[in-house]
Parts: sequence; C-alpha cells; structure tokens
Amino acid sequence: MTKLKNGDIVRIHYTVELSDGSAIVTSHGREPLEIEIGAGQIIGGLDRRISGMSAGEMKKVTIPAEEAYGPHEAAKLLKMPRSGVPRGTTVGTRLRGTTPDGHHKVFTVTELCDEKVTLDANHPLAGEDLVCEVTVLNVVKT
Repeated sequence: MTKLKNGDIVRIHYTVELSDGSAIVTSHGREPLEIEIGAGQIIGGLDRRISGMSAGEMKKVTIPAEEAYGPHEAAKLLKMPRSGVPRGTTVGTRLRGTTPDGHHKVFTVTELCDEKVTLDANHPLAGEDLVCEVTVLNVVKT
C-alpha cells in the first residue's frame, strides 16, 4: 500500500479525548474530514502522525500538549476591572476581545472578584495531552 505524504488529500474519521478518557470531539456520525497532509489544517502532532499511514489504516496516538495546542502560558492570563466585562458574566464565559497589543482573541473568564476579573487567552485545550484515534478512509488526491 502507498504511504501517505505531505500534499496528499485524504478523508479521515477521528475521535479526540483527553488523557483521562473524557471525550472532546468525534467525526463519527458526520461527514469525514477532508484534509491536505502537512498543510496545517489540523493540529501539528496529528498531521505529522497521519503522514506515513495508508488508506484504510487506523491509528491511536497520544499527542503531547506541545504538539497540540501548546503549553498553558501564565503570560496569557489577564486581569482587568470587573466593569470591563458584560453584566451577567460568569466563570467559564467565553468573551471576544482585543489584547493590549491589538490582537483579537477569545478569552475565558477564569475568576471573578468584586473589583477584578481574570481572563485566560490560552486555547481551552492548552496544556492538555490529547489521545487521537484516526482512520484514513481514502485518498482523494496524491
């Protein structure tokens, strides 16, 4: 069988879990995902592990945080006045905003106090190792 390489376009089914087994997302029950290997359309660690697989092959791999959404960075925690967030905001609320350097980001509210709020600009899965099961269904284009 032909081994897949960067530039090949394939259809895959996948399931992603945290290392404790809690499910995050699956493509089963939906249309398969079509990707170009090596094009950065999925997390890098999984992209690299699909390269070398063959059509019809299934693989279950652990992707370390550094190859998924990166480490959780304390520098991405921002404190601001509570008055700066909408009324009714609770811990876990996702807010769109702009960082001090002008970049648009999605923040997760992680702490609310009377005067201050803590916002986390890390990806929600930053710092998490991911367990991915991927099946290459077919090759669309090599």
